[in-house]
Amino acid sequence: MTVTVELAGLELTGYHGALAEEREAGQRFLFDVWLDVPDPAAATDRLEDAVDYRDVAAAVRRVSDGRAYHLLEALAAAIADELIARFPVTRARVRVRKPDVRLDAPVAWAGVSVERLREP
Repeated sequence: MTVTVELAGLELTGYHGALAEEREAGQRFLFDVWLDVPDPAAATDRLEDAVDYRDVAAAVRRVSDGRAYHLLEALAAAIADELIARFPVTRARVRVRKPDVRLDAPVAWAGVSVERLREP
């Protein structure tokens, strides 16, 4: 059995974007994360056997704060790669959303999703 750990709507300020003014002024980003993990925590009910979502949130923040990305695709990929490398997960899916995006027609948000699988 696989357990999925989820974080939805983690809100961080970032300095990412294709335009210089986006990278200078900063803007809100929303991060959604899904991690498929082995089952021991469900069986043992021990935090030591689980992927702690506080650590996941800190890893997302570290990647986002680490540098300015031009593309949401690159930011989402860097986060997914970090999560696969740092935690005992079989799959990491990351969605990055810009809720304050300005387009000719109104939209709720623009976003990108990236999925990474752990190599066997």
